[in-house]
Amino acid sequence: MIRHIVLFKIKDEYKDEIPQLVQNFLNMKGRIEGMLDLEAGEDLLGSERSYDLGLAAVFDSMESFRAYQTHPVHMPVRKRMHEVRSASVSCDFEI
Repeated sequence: MIRHIVLFKIKDEYKDEIPQLVQNFLNMKGRIEGMLDLEAGEDLLGSERSYDLGLAAVFDSMESFRAYQTHPVHMPVRKRMHEVRSASVSCDFEI
């Protein structure tokens, strides 16, 4: 299994959109074959080192994770995140 974690910093002009961005992620749950779980949420602390929102997903295999990258359900969410983010970091590892 593969765990996919992404943290996003959102441009100031889009910060009020964060609840909808989180919901966009959550709307993918159960709609992508091989995605076993998905969680997303807004940062609670707002510390200097905090990112604004995070995504954590689990895939049953590397093949499923690769297919997710271009899945039609994921593509509009990905496109929007590219528009509103100022930075992101990710880590993908086997569990």
